[in-house]
Amino acid sequence: MKLSIVISTYNRAKSLSRTLASVKSVADEIIVVDNESPDDTAAVAKKFGAKVYIRPNNLMLNVNKNYGFTKASGDWILCLDDDEEITAELAREIKEAMNTLDVAGYWIPRKNIIFGRFIQHGIWWPDQQLRLIKKGSGKYPEKHVHEYIEVEGATRVLKNPYIHYNYDTLAQFLDKMQRVYTDSEVNKYIAAGYRVHWSDAIRFPVSDFLKLYFAQGGYKDGLHGLVLAMLQGFYSFIIFVKLWEREKFREIDVSPAQLFDEIRRSGREVAYWVYTTKIKEEKNPVVRLWYRLLRRGLRLS
Repeated sequence: MKLSIVISTYNRAKSLSRTLASVKSVADEIIVVDNESPDDTAAVAKKFGAKVYIRPNNLMLNVNKNYGFTKASGDWILCLDDDEEITAELAREIKEAMNTLDVAGYWIPRKNIIFGRFIQHGIWWPDQQLRLIKKGSGKYPEKHVHEYIEVEGATRVLKNPYIHYNYDTLAQFLDKMQRVYTDSEVNKYIAAGYRVHWSDAIRFPVSDFLKLYFAQGGYKDGLHGLVLAMLQGFYSFIIFVKLWEREKFREIDVSPAQLFDEIRRSGREVAYWVYTTKIKEEKNPVVRLWYRLLRRGLRLS
């Protein structure tokens, strides 16, 4: 069984070298779709023996990834981004997995490195992605950024993760948020018929923060977890503002009393998750009971 690596990239010569070096021992073929990069991306790819195709920049969608799939000649395709790499352990597992006849694709855990640390909770782990597929069995939808490959047939999950060097700096996070991700999310809301309500200016960020930090255990990642949860809340707030912008910033009256009620509601929600987390972490049964009583009191207030 032969394996084709497919990468769609733009202006990432430095990180692409790391990605290509990691797949050199396992790849029978490397396909790089260059989204008209102004740097040395294409030259770097050719140094690693890749077949390079220059295409109009379409990073907002998955058009060029699908194009790369059509150029692959291997029995299997592994789709990677230009800031990802595979480990030797994963390479061996992939080679074994390709011999399974009744599987069309494999989900692979993704190990996200953010601000210099492996983030082990929240949306960041295990963050399984469907990246290894049998040739001709599937492709990406071409509507939004955060889409999974859709395959026809059974899928399984591999054990070993690949590494994603996600954000090295705050500037990278803010740039991708503004340039790529938020507009895609806004389009989803609009397609679903969403109409702006002023309270969502508070509910969007609070809800995302609580989900990431408390419900999904982000607090276990220390300051990294706190900052990432707050950034995710800010991300959601920007989505709200962009939705309002699409409505031409229509005027909506908000009274101080309404704002106070909404903040109080959010405060109760925060307190609920604080108590829920304390109940989960506390070993003393008496103290746990006390926290349960306090949490119950929130519902009665």
